[in-house]
Amino acid sequence: MSGAPDVRSRTRAPSPYPAAGGTGDGVRVLHVITGLDVGGAERQLRELVRLLPPGQEVATLTPPGPVARELIADGVPVHHVAMTGNRDARALPHLVRLIRAGGYEVVHTHLYRACLYGRIAARAAGVRAVVATEHSLGERGLEERPLGPGVRALYLAGERLGTVTLAVSGAVADRLVRWGVPRGRIAVVPNGVDAARLRPDPGTRRRLRARWGVPDGTPLVAGLGRLVPGKRFGTLVQALALTTADPGPSGSGRGNAPMLVLAGEGPERDRLRRSAADLGVADRVLLPGTLPAAEVLAAADVLVSPSPAETFGLAVIEAVAAGLPVLYADCPAITELPPGAVPGARRVASRAPELARALREVLADGPPARLPVPGALRPGGRYDPAGVARRHLDLYRVLATGAPARRTPARGRGEAGRAGDRAVERVRPGRRERT
Repeated sequence: MSGAPDVRSRTRAPSPYPAAGGTGDGVRVLHVITGLDVGGAERQLRELVRLLPPGQEVATLTPPGPVARELIADGVPVHHVAMTGNRDARALPHLVRLIRAGGYEVVHTHLYRACLYGRIAARAAGVRAVVATEHSLGERGLEERPLGPGVRALYLAGERLGTVTLAVSGAVADRLVRWGVPRGRIAVVPNGVDAARLRPDPGTRRRLRARWGVPDGTPLVAGLGRLVPGKRFGTLVQALALTTADPGPSGSGRGNAPMLVLAGEGPERDRLRRSAADLGVADRVLLPGTLPAAEVLAAADVLVSPSPAETFGLAVIEAVAAGLPVLYADCPAITELPPGAVPGARRVASRAPELARALREVLADGPPARLPVPGALRPGGRYDPAGVARRHLDLYRVLATGAPARRTPARGRGEAGRAGDRAVERVRPGRRERT
């Protein structure tokens, strides 16, 4: 691809879930994503590609970041299209040439800018099977963009060039329909969450808590994600300021005041630090930057997600997989499960007094014990990564070859898995609905 840097890796490590793809099912797929910095969509793409058979490659529109390095270490070829801004149309012919040269059977796009440019480039390059995953469409914003008429018009224009849009939750699917995307071109395929990877390690817990100066017996509250206004971590800092050491019924003081770790980077970092100082809790608020989710969750005792508008709720469901109790304002990954499926999860309004009250209740007896992993996160469950990868692979096969989707025994897979199969079966190459 002339004129653009290209970072590649040729040796692919074996998939940790070989059964997800079976044998002889390789389909050449180019995943196009806006960037490969640390974020939920970027992490999910890396996990998905690791579980699929060889033939997966990734193109990033913006400079490669930490997730690009992880993909390369996994043996996945990564291409850099060298886009300099949202309106850098020079990236389009570069992307078209990359797609033509690669001989890809499917182009799968992720995130708004990549969905727009990737769909156009795929069609220009002659690829008929174009998949998009909608990770980020909220009620009022799309990747921190206000949902104005211009954004909606561009989104729908690009969507008409695609074959199918995968929504990470039913909530996202419903928003797409309200926007004007035909329901027949939408399939709900949730994110996969590897509960085994998130199993807490006692050594990691001791090491991090010692590094951060968290005393023994002191509850550690975690917030996990980008430090942006929409995550409402400022509200969580306010809630922390309303919690103090529990004096106990006799006033003897049976617990320490909880501490808070906000793991992530973003433009709100300095404001959060100032807010903690103004509220008198600077010594109880930790801002260590971006860390692996498994490490943060091993060190923590409860996770709180005050964001009132999530498309999936990856941090929350990862905390559940790690055995933590969770307080959340919105999490489709939990609310779309049957009632009672996640006993350690509690929905709380995104207001400081309510969050503080819920924290006091959860931590009334000190750091709580770890909880068992719910069925939705076990093998065969809704968020089993191998099952999610299999549904992607089935879709790629249907689009690339017209072959029927393979069925696996329904036992243990749940309605979500069967619904995913039905959605895949509705999609055929060249099948379009009028809009």
